[in-house]
Amino acid sequence: MFENIDLSLVNWSRAQFALTAIYHWLFVPLTLGLSFIIAMMETVYVKTGSEEWRRITKFWMKLFGINFAIGVATGLILEFEFGTNWSAYSWFVGDIFGAPLAVEGILAFFLESTFIAVMFFGWNKVSKKFHLLSTWLVAIGANLSALWILVANAWMQNPAGMVFNPETARNEMQSFWQVLFNPVAADKFLHTITSGFVLASMFVVGISSWFLLKRREEFLARRSILISGIFGFLSSVLLAITGDMSAKSVAKYQPVKFAAFEAHYEGRSNAPLAAAGLLKKGDKKVGDRSLPDFVFRIEIPGLLSVLTSGRKNDYVPGIYDHIYGNSEKGILSFAEKKNRGEIARQALLEYKKARESGNLTAASEIAQKFSDNDFRENYFRYFGYAYVDKPGDIIPAVGVSFYTFHLMVILGFLFIIQFALAVWFLFRNNISRMKWFLWMMLFSIPLPYLASELGWVLAEMGRQPWIIQDLMPVSVGVTELSPAYVRITFWLFAFLFTALLLAEVSIMFNQIKKGPENQENKI
Repeated sequence: MFENIDLSLVNWSRAQFALTAIYHWLFVPLTLGLSFIIAMMETVYVKTGSEEWRRITKFWMKLFGINFAIGVATGLILEFEFGTNWSAYSWFVGDIFGAPLAVEGILAFFLESTFIAVMFFGWNKVSKKFHLLSTWLVAIGANLSALWILVANAWMQNPAGMVFNPETARNEMQSFWQVLFNPVAADKFLHTITSGFVLASMFVVGISSWFLLKRREEFLARRSILISGIFGFLSSVLLAITGDMSAKSVAKYQPVKFAAFEAHYEGRSNAPLAAAGLLKKGDKKVGDRSLPDFVFRIEIPGLLSVLTSGRKNDYVPGIYDHIYGNSEKGILSFAEKKNRGEIARQALLEYKKARESGNLTAASEIAQKFSDNDFRENYFRYFGYAYVDKPGDIIPAVGVSFYTFHLMVILGFLFIIQFALAVWFLFRNNISRMKWFLWMMLFSIPLPYLASELGWVLAEMGRQPWIIQDLMPVSVGVTELSPAYVRITFWLFAFLFTALLLAEVSIMFNQIKKGPENQENKI
């Protein structure tokens, strides 16, 4: 199992999936947030009966529709790649990974796609209240789609609710509720959707700022800033809170990733938080791998311990603890985890040998091990370590993790300030005169996109080398294809996705310059 790995194939498969995911995530967050902003705008329209609010709702709905269509196209390709490029992974996860995606397709996507037709084409054909209900259901459906996808991703970060079947060499779902209520899933879902709310709010405020700078559609611009500014401020505060929750989950379930966030090498109590720093070329050796040290670092004493557990004097393990072990803190070394993983792998090989020789009694006894909680907790949970050769291989890219984490946090706090100022200037009735602020908000539209993409880079690169935490390295999850085939499709997808992105940006620009329609019979 998992022999003769072609690293070129692995690297190209990773690059193709990363390319698809990055492009897909350029469209998804705007869908998540803008759907709720539109629903709130239409709610005001239904409550007030004002035709101006109807125009506002229809204008932002146009931009939502353009973005939604392209997001669906990239999302379908992303899901297909699990089967085409990662069939070994897809087999190993059994029905666990597929179940949330199936629920997403059957329940959330159908809910979203059914009512989106009413939302776009139901004006003057259904009652105001039913149309409003459809708009809210589209928003709820879009975010439910994100829930099930994030549940699947969270299982990869923290496997739960399953049992391994040695006969099929697949993990099978034991408890759907453990998969659904995985602590990592809850934190990841809340943090991800709030990042979408922030992105959409910045999108609306930025475009509204352009209208004010051009002295066009002042009513639309001011009312749009009112709703999206308040929504964005509340979402950005919630984003910081959920980010803290996510960091605590990472510290508990993916401690090596958490240590890489802070370039935290030596475990210690009263651990300081690196508020800022510059890494230099690696000079600390772990096995055959170097880790970067700091040129300079600004620390806040004790804050890392507080953020991890809520207590200043608690011990925060470092990268070295997870390589060499720490018996006082109950942390196993890489060598011990690899040994335990080898025991689990050997049990699987012995099971296969017993089955092939017809010794069903021995096979049954070995199979029972994989259902035993003690064996699962102490041995099978480290199954993936049997396929990792060197201690340094379990350390993610520290530089990438450190910089993406800190830049994402800085941007998060910047968004809180920007939305607060937008609401403040609006209520003081002088926002139109704040040209510097309007230009700042316009040019800040790309920043939430950057922060959102950094979050996924941090989440996925930070857990390397694992495609399933501690159970399967990325290098053994690929489909046995010719690297040439993957290279060809990589460049085809790169061309296709870039063309789709340029098409969306072009259509968006044209619609924004055109502004809202005055004719009531148009969308």
